[in-house]
Amino acid sequence: MIDTGIEILTYEGEGFSKVMSFEGWRVAVINYSERFEEKNLSMLERHLYTDEVFVLLEGSAILVSDRDRYQMKKNTIYNVKKGVWHAISLEPDSKVLIVENADTGKENSEYKIAGE
Repeated sequence: MIDTGIEILTYEGEGFSKVMSFEGWRVAVINYSERFEEKNLSMLERHLYTDEVFVLLEGSAILVSDRDRYQMKKNTIYNVKKGVWHAISLEPDSKVLIVENADTGKENSEYKIAGE
């Protein structure tokens, strides 16, 4: 196989997956799973050192903050600023692209029960 310098990556599984990382950033995908249904949202999270970008690629999704709910529009960039409590819910057959710092995780994020 000849190395063309272009990677072609997809994720068709259920739920969240880190698809690729480079230096300080990464791209992930969330595909629908029951865990991401609105009725199952029980936690909000916030990242202490990074913004997080969400882009709805397919289907229907709602981005929730501790103050508002946003019915996401396809191909629109939603930038959740660092320190903002948030969660996302997806309907069946939905797909959301995420861009964030590569080291975003439990070590530099906080979690709370939704509604608190």
